[in-house]
Amino acid sequence: MADETAAFDPLALSNQLCFPLYAASKELTRRYKPFLDPLGLTYTQYVTMMALWEHDEVPVKELGQRLYLDSATLTPLLKRLEAHGYVSRRRSELDERSVIISLTDEGRKLRERAVVVPGCIGGCIRMDPADAAELKRLLESLLASFE
Repeated sequence: MADETAAFDPLALSNQLCFPLYAASKELTRRYKPFLDPLGLTYTQYVTMMALWEHDEVPVKELGQRLYLDSATLTPLLKRLEAHGYVSRRRSELDERSVIISLTDEGRKLRERAVVVPGCIGGCIRMDPADAAELKRLLESLLASFE
């Protein structure tokens, strides 16, 4: 039996909130790979496309804020999506410093193929749906606390 009077170790991995979040995120992202490979998308490209399927024609800055991605990550990602023919980039007519991202017809069609992915991932997660909903709520609350 462990010594219950032992001092709390602030550097013990088992005492960290960040580590199970990191490990679970990494594992969940890994599980997406076999479902995204046939679509030719990485996980980050997939979440970018999901954001665009929800709200098309958005400034890069707004898209980056929504995805928690900086421009150094987002710009090359958008260039790759553009090379695949899924998005187009154009300067805003109101502010030429702003770049607007829009779905192409191919990008809209990709949604039809991607619609099965959430169900496939749901089959990989052995978690009570109510617990999953509560976890999502807590993670959204954690994200909000950083703003």
